[in-house]
Parts: sequence; C-alpha cells; structure tokens
Amino acid sequence: MESGPAIFAGTVFVLFGAGLLLWTGVRVTRREPVADGVNPVASAALTGLAGVVALVLGVWSFGRF
Repeated sequence: MESGPAIFAGTVFVLFGAGLLLWTGVRVTRREPVADGVNPVASAALTGLAGVVALVLGVWSFGRF
C-alpha cells in the first residue's frame, strides 16, 4: 500500500528533474537566458542544482519501497 505513493512521487521527481536539466542544458548551449534579468551563470547553476536535487529525491523515493 505504501509503495504506490513512493512510486508516484519518485516518478514525478525524476521526470521534473530530468526535464529541468534538459531544458537548462538546451538553453545554455544555445546561449539563451535561463531566467530574464538574472546573471546567466547564477541562473544556470541554480536551475541545474534544482534539477539535480529533484533527481536525487526521486531516486531516494524509489529506494523507499
């Protein structure tokens, strides 16, 4: 019973983290801004960090069941 929510949460976190990292990577390689009005290096680093944290949370959630 408890594995269902863990699988759902893990899937959501992994998809969000992977999508965020992919989107950030595409924006950086095209030299487009990741966030308007913010230092490009800082916004790319913060967005990348958020993507990695989401992936780690997803893997941790998958490990819970």
